[in-house]
Amino acid sequence: MLSLSQSDIQLKQAAPDKQEAIKALADSLANQGLVEAGYVNGMLAREAQNSTFLGNGIAIPHGTTDTRGLVKQTGVKVHHFPHGVDWGNGQTVYLAIGIAAKSDEHLGILKQLTKVLSADGVEEKLKQSDSAEGIIAILNGDEQLEAEFDTGLVQLDFPATDLIQLTAVAAGLIKNRKFADNGCVADAIASGTTYLGQGLWLARSNKEVVKTAISFVTPSQSFEEDGQPVKGLLMVAACNAAHLKNLEYLSQVLYKNQSAKLFAATEEKVVSLLTEETIEGSTEVFKILNSHGLHARPGAMLVSVAKKFNSNIQVLNLCGDGKSANAKSLMKVIALGVKHGHRLQFTAQGDDAELALESIGQAIADGLGEGK
Repeated sequence: MLSLSQSDIQLKQAAPDKQEAIKALADSLANQGLVEAGYVNGMLAREAQNSTFLGNGIAIPHGTTDTRGLVKQTGVKVHHFPHGVDWGNGQTVYLAIGIAAKSDEHLGILKQLTKVLSADGVEEKLKQSDSAEGIIAILNGDEQLEAEFDTGLVQLDFPATDLIQLTAVAAGLIKNRKFADNGCVADAIASGTTYLGQGLWLARSNKEVVKTAISFVTPSQSFEEDGQPVKGLLMVAACNAAHLKNLEYLSQVLYKNQSAKLFAATEEKVVSLLTEETIEGSTEVFKILNSHGLHARPGAMLVSVAKKFNSNIQVLNLCGDGKSANAKSLMKVIALGVKHGHRLQFTAQGDDAELALESIGQAIADGLGEGK
């Protein structure tokens, strides 16, 4: 887990262009003893290959694989540019995160950072931040912008015969992940459930919640409660408004009368349905061959290929946490934490969907700019 201290953050920085910003970051990494002095050449070379701009006003300059030998210790340095730095192509960076990684550790760093930084509204928060503590809170995810929800918070086909059992299981999933304490479980059971329609019920609590999270449980056999069918239960443990986006996605499922898809879904598909706008279309699965996974350079190449097509394209890391992402967003793609050998499922919807999938598959087979 990435650990940041106030000494890792430098506020009120300014640079005339991205090259000077990168040199300043390299100096910070070297002064901290994380890299040799020559690492700056790798950072500049990496930037020349592909921009390290992720979106949301954020860039992640780092060295090439050839300069890994100059890394003494894995770590990061963060420079905050309140007035922004022109990163080229009309892109402005307010937060530059210099990364030094001895091996594939950088993928874990990138996944942690991008999971936090890809959340809606984070760019404005970073621009307005005026303290190292505030920036650290954002980078560490202490200021929660999205509800916790992954396949570990989904329990399918549980042998329950009433809603109390389902509620206890759903609340227990959240408690076991330490997002809430015992009081949350007791309160959810005591408060009862609300029928949302189409066989779906809602349980909720705001008692002893450490971090907003949702869970989803289905019974092995549907049953009735108060004359209404019970096919699934959603549990919301909330200490802020981070779950509202998930409820918007849920409302769309119910509005389209598609709850049957939710009840028949795999754990991964349940997460997808409740965390993003899902699409239906052609699907292909490809294995990532790059020895260091989808770090910034091959990730940028993948996104570049996807952007050539009009179709909506989503990508799911079948070896990940069950959340799919917009294949045209570099930050979202890197947040998938794709390593060598991981299998990616692409879904494309549009008039050029088949060609898009074919081109993506060929680009992956060719090594995404890193050779076969």
